[in-house]
Amino acid sequence: MRTELASEPGDPTRPNEDFASVGLPASGQGGALVVLDGVTPPRSGTGCLHSVPWFTARLGGALTELTVSLPDVPLADALARAITRTADAHRETCDLSHPRTPQATVVVARWSAEAVEYLILSDSALLVESTDGTITPHLDDRLSNLPRASLATDALIDAHIRNKEGGFFTAAADPSVAERAVTGVLPRAEVRALAALTDGATRWVEKFREGDWEDCFAFVRKEGARALVERVRVLETADAEERTYLGRSKTHDDATVVYAEM
Repeated sequence: MRTELASEPGDPTRPNEDFASVGLPASGQGGALVVLDGVTPPRSGTGCLHSVPWFTARLGGALTELTVSLPDVPLADALARAITRTADAHRETCDLSHPRTPQATVVVARWSAEAVEYLILSDSALLVESTDGTITPHLDDRLSNLPRASLATDALIDAHIRNKEGGFFTAAADPSVAERAVTGVLPRAEVRALAALTDGATRWVEKFREGDWEDCFAFVRKEGARALVERVRVLETADAEERTYLGRSKTHDDATVVYAEM
C-alpha cells in the first residue's frame, strides 16, 4: 500500500477548511481515506460559535474512526453517526437549524480484501483506477447541474437550494443527509488505485481544462499529489486578472488530494 496526501489553504493567512486522513488498521487488513471540504460561510454568520475548521476536524476525525473501527457498518451509516456525534458536541451552544451552520462536502473510500466501498456527497471527487488502467470518476453532480442563475456566487449558494430537494446536499447537522450521498461497492480485485480531490484541486479539470479525469489521475500518479496542488496554484495566479476560467469565484481555494495505490 502506498498513500500520499497534500492539502493547502487557498489563503496562507487563513486556516485550511479542508480535512484529509488515511486510516490503516493495525491488523494490516484494508484501510480508508476521508476527505472533507468545509463550506466557507458568508459574513452574515452561521448561528454557530465554532469555525469551519473546528467542524471539519470534528466530523473528519469521527468519520475516520468510525470507518476504520466499524468495518461492517455501511459508509452512509458511518457518516450519519459522525454527523450526529459532531452535532452533539455543539448543539447546546449553537443554532444547528441555521441554514449556514458549519458544513462540508464528503468523500470516503474504504477497502478490504474483498471490496472497495465509496461515498461522495457534494462536489468533491473520487477517481478510481481499475486493474485494466481505466479511470472512472465517481461524482455527486447535483450542484454542477443546477442552473447558474440559481447560485448567488460560485462560493456562496442560496439557502433555498442547499440541503433541499431539487438542490444539493452537504454534511451539516442532520444525519439523514447521509442517505442522499452517492455510494457504491467495487470488487477489490478490480481496483488498482484511488484519488480523492476537493473542488480546489478538481479545478485542474473543471475550471482550467488542463485535461480530463484520466489525465488528472495520471498526473497525480506520476508527479504526486503536491504537484497537482502546485500546478493549480500556478494556473489560478495566471488567471487572477483576466478571470477567463474562474469567472466570479475566488482566485485561490483550499485544495486537497489524497492518493492511495493498492
